[in-house]
Amino acid sequence: MLQDIRKSTRGTTAKIVVGLIVISFSIFGLESILVGGSGGSIAEVNGEKVLPDEVLQEINVLKRRLIAAMGDQLDPTMLDDDLLSARALESVIAKKLQLQAAADFDLTVSDRQIGTLVSSMEQFQINGEFSPEMYRSLLSGAGFTPASFKQGLAQDLLLSQLSSGLAGSDFSTAAELKLNAEYAAESRDIRFFTIPADKFSSADSIPDEDVEQYYQDNQSRFQTEETVDLDYIELTLESFRKPVAEAIVLEQYELEKENYQYKTESRVSHILFEQDGDESDEAFQLRIQAIQEQLTSGVEFAELARTSSDDVGSATYGGDLGFTQGETFPEEIESAIARLDVGAISEPVQSDAGIHLLKLEEQRDGQMPSLEELRAELEDRVQTLEARRELSLVVEKLKDIAFNAEDLSEPAAELELEVKQVASISRKTEEGLLSYSSLLTAAFSDAVLLEGHNSDVIELPGDTYVALSVRKHSLPELKPLESVESQIVSSISQSVAGRAMVAAADAALAALNGGSSIESFANDNKYEWQVELAAYRASSVVPRTILQRAFELPTPGPGESVFEYVMSPEGDVQVLELARVTPGALTALAPAQRTELREQVKSEFARMGNTEFQRGVRNRAEISVL
Repeated sequence: MLQDIRKSTRGTTAKIVVGLIVISFSIFGLESILVGGSGGSIAEVNGEKVLPDEVLQEINVLKRRLIAAMGDQLDPTMLDDDLLSARALESVIAKKLQLQAAADFDLTVSDRQIGTLVSSMEQFQINGEFSPEMYRSLLSGAGFTPASFKQGLAQDLLLSQLSSGLAGSDFSTAAELKLNAEYAAESRDIRFFTIPADKFSSADSIPDEDVEQYYQDNQSRFQTEETVDLDYIELTLESFRKPVAEAIVLEQYELEKENYQYKTESRVSHILFEQDGDESDEAFQLRIQAIQEQLTSGVEFAELARTSSDDVGSATYGGDLGFTQGETFPEEIESAIARLDVGAISEPVQSDAGIHLLKLEEQRDGQMPSLEELRAELEDRVQTLEARRELSLVVEKLKDIAFNAEDLSEPAAELELEVKQVASISRKTEEGLLSYSSLLTAAFSDAVLLEGHNSDVIELPGDTYVALSVRKHSLPELKPLESVESQIVSSISQSVAGRAMVAAADAALAALNGGSSIESFANDNKYEWQVELAAYRASSVVPRTILQRAFELPTPGPGESVFEYVMSPEGDVQVLELARVTPGALTALAPAQRTELREQVKSEFARMGNTEFQRGVRNRAEISVL
């Protein structure tokens, strides 16, 4: 069927149809087929709308996390919006539920807290000092405005408050601590010895007939890898970079002067008045007037903010709200700020939060860097934009030509590109360009490997695109016996030694269960033995494999022991005896250990409590996906 499609798309009529499809996407955008598609909500959480933009933003967050976590090993197909949309929607819904719960608890975050947090972030600092230019530049590059970034921070701080509050409400009772101490502080008396693997190393040669028989019985283990030799065309953003004309640099510099990051910043303080439910309009106005009169008489604004402002968060800091460039606060507040001189106090300003008295504390003008200071950045920006535009055009042409071509030589010649070659690529290749799983999947797909077609043009991280075709396909073949003989001898020897070790371990258990002691059996067979009385779970003296198994065994009866053996990471057999189990006691723990146990129990209870709280919020919620 695919071959029929390829043939049918060679005609002029088909290309016109494809062109019309491309044009329609360019006009309406892919967003029209993604979550929601319109400006309306795509879900509701307790009556609060979930907008398409919120889900798209969360999709971008998920993409950045995947890229950061997987790096070069990322399969680009994992970044498909359709694959991430359901997960992103669920994440947005969960966050809205938690924010609604935080609002129910009357949790709040002041602008001052946010400002302090932002200024302390190292990524926004230069030489240890907060840099407004760096701040806005990084936000712009990440697709945020200062307002949207601060809103996100405020939400994160609210969720942190909620989580901390839930954790702080948990506690452990004396009975719970006692029960946990019995487990955590439990001790066990252990004896053990090791049967070394090298004792069973076969010194005898393996008969040729055994080697031959092993070779015949296990031919699937001695096959060469299936490999392909590939031709490929690689397009990178860097290969399309070109020098930038001086006139364009100058033009960009003039445009940069209008950039918001160079706007004047104003630091503002406020006193907020919220009308109580039982407070009359007249009493409310008199309260505001009283504060205005005190300001007129010379009382410090910061002092009155601390004692009289209804904004608890900023009141602690004398009403300080931090800096704004004109977009941080509601429009009516920003308008009032714009009319103030430094040190001046505004008339009462109405907003949804209440009535504000505003004071302009200071202003600092944005300093425009010189042309030479910005030249490298401006040139890189223009180069990147032009290179990406040209790269996109060439990619689209390559897609069209490669789809219909017999191999990559035709599209390479037409587009003046280089066909590169790479040999002996297997399905397990983990080095170089072909380490990308999407390229390996394409190289070994039926269409490319068996039918001989060119692959699709595959997008890789870092503005890189690759199309490939198979030049040579090498199927698996049976390796000659001579080339794998040493491997076979080693396998047979290990198998013989392994059976001998298991037999020795079984014999040891039989003797111990028959009444022999660890000490006597070990001495008789020249094994070194050890004893560890009252070993705890965190003991560093007992080998980890023995300790783990010893604490898994059932408690022996009075005067009895439980015997077992385990394999060590080095391949030795370790035979152990569990002689006695002593339950832990809280009173036997040192003060520091009791404190540590109490914190562990509290942390575990907090984790479980948070999980149950979120489950309860979700179960009580009214959620509809439209």
